[in-house]
Amino acid sequence: MQESDLKEIFKAYYSRLVYFAFQLVLDKGKAEDIVQEAFIYYWKNQDGISSDNLSIKSYLYTTVKNASLNVLRHQQVEEKYIKHFNPYPAEEKQVDNALINAEVLAQLHQAIESLPANCKKISKMSFLEEMKNQEIADELNISINTVKTQKQRGLQLLRLRLNPELFWIILFALSY
Repeated sequence: MQESDLKEIFKAYYSRLVYFAFQLVLDKGKAEDIVQEAFIYYWKNQDGISSDNLSIKSYLYTTVKNASLNVLRHQQVEEKYIKHFNPYPAEEKQVDNALINAEVLAQLHQAIESLPANCKKISKMSFLEEMKNQEIADELNISINTVKTQKQRGLQLLRLRLNPELFWIILFALSY
């Protein structure tokens, strides 16, 4: 077989085989790799394969199917290994988010602790315990306007104590 014949076979079957492999491995990059390897394997072993189109097509589909199943088996082995050695895997993004949240909350607590007594009490109830203004007013036996004033004063003082980026992150988070 000449190289031009292989190009024709490649053009005729490549996209179909990639789609077939993708249906099995659910990863386009892996599917493309599997199909390319199948063509290389076919090129190296073409002397032992009949040259009619049906045999070539069958050979390529069988090679892609077997390679795809091998990839799936390998993935299962990897998953078992990961579960065995780390039964509670945490993704790096989750770990990073947890670290950032812990730092932000620590800085917020520290800043709230530095507020004047009444302002601190109302800020804790509002920002940390997520109580509504009316709930705070009822619990402290004060007017709702006093709660609003103390919250506003607390935010002004927090703005001075926290770096600007952190303040806006906290303010944005508190608005939800």
